[in-house]
Amino acid sequence: MRFEALDGWLAWQDSLHPRKIDLGLDRVGRVAGVLGLDRPPFPVVTVAGTNGKGSCVALLEAVLSAAGYRVGAYTSPHLLRYNERVRVAGAALDDTQLCRAFARIDDARGDTALTYFEFGTLAALERFRAARVDLALLEVGMGGRLDATNVVDAEVALVAALGVDHRDWLGPDRESIAREKAGIFRPGRPAVCADPEPPESLVQHAARLGTPLYRIGREFDLRADGTGCWEWECDARRRRALPPPALQGEFQVRNAAAVLMTLELLAERFPVTQDEVCRGLREVHLPGRFQVIPGPVECILDVAHNPQAARSLAANLARRPCRGRTLAVVALLSDKEIEAVAAALDCVVDRWLAAGLEGPRTLPVAEFAARIRAAPVRAPLSVHPSVAEALARADAQARPGDRIVVFGSFRTVEAALRALRFSL
Repeated sequence: MRFEALDGWLAWQDSLHPRKIDLGLDRVGRVAGVLGLDRPPFPVVTVAGTNGKGSCVALLEAVLSAAGYRVGAYTSPHLLRYNERVRVAGAALDDTQLCRAFARIDDARGDTALTYFEFGTLAALERFRAARVDLALLEVGMGGRLDATNVVDAEVALVAALGVDHRDWLGPDRESIAREKAGIFRPGRPAVCADPEPPESLVQHAARLGTPLYRIGREFDLRADGTGCWEWECDARRRRALPPPALQGEFQVRNAAAVLMTLELLAERFPVTQDEVCRGLREVHLPGRFQVIPGPVECILDVAHNPQAARSLAANLARRPCRGRTLAVVALLSDKEIEAVAAALDCVVDRWLAAGLEGPRTLPVAEFAARIRAAPVRAPLSVHPSVAEALARADAQARPGDRIVVFGSFRTVEAALRALRFSL
């Protein structure tokens, strides 16, 4: 084995390939073929989208686990520990399991220089096979068509909300981005779309492939029932008296409806009862998505990092008013639409605290703050070298009844969790 410790494997993988992001299926497909991972012995649900991918995976995992199925789930990125990315039966893999998987991939790859994400994807598939999961849930890292998760054929493909992000890799608009996301579709195998206004490119791609497409508001739908619960329907099939999912935000009900459509398409092999659906909706948990840490000064953590997600965060904050002020600690990566994100949230923010981040794809904090001011924003703004320092300053300024909102990326929320000494 090349390394005995997980940190050694991860540091080496991060430098193995000359490019951090190099989309394509040739390398990962070659190694998957050597290991026999390209045709897994379990069905796969692949989940793509701009926002809501992680929520859809968490909802699927919660309901299927409540029904007693042994579920493998692969998500990215992680918040505190790499192990969070690969779960079997609800538990993250330990370091030893991951190291063994990495060693098998290393032995099989020959001189193929895999990326960090490709290594992780293959490790997840290898562990799922070894653990004999009943089915696996794969969250697409970026796009879909050329993402490493697309090396296997999905039994059902699920596309969450579609927005504009990663323009440099996926294209300049929703049509081009949706075309990339639809790359996870397969001929004759169903696909589900949670976006109420899917771009025409996604619909056309499904039609060309012969992929049965189930769209929210068309082939399936949801409605409030007037009691605080909701109903789901598809043709003559109904689920009534459903509790709202434990994840915050009205859009999470759309995600849950798409998840129920996905489960309906899997029902012949993986039936779930009404009680199991309700239990999964109530018990689902996903850190960093409008995660509320209560106290005299409430702290809310959210990984929102693009305009669509920022608008959803603003709506969530508006529906959860506080007595005092909202202090926003924000740190975004350089390739994000910083001005548009700030503009989307300025209506609910009373004070901005711009924070610096370390690592690739970051801006000098002064330049980052200048772009927030250029949004423009109405609330006063201060500049801080790190998330931890911005959070400490916000805490010092806050009074009982105020709230602190930390958002901008997984790395922003990670830094806040570490500063708060909060474990997942």
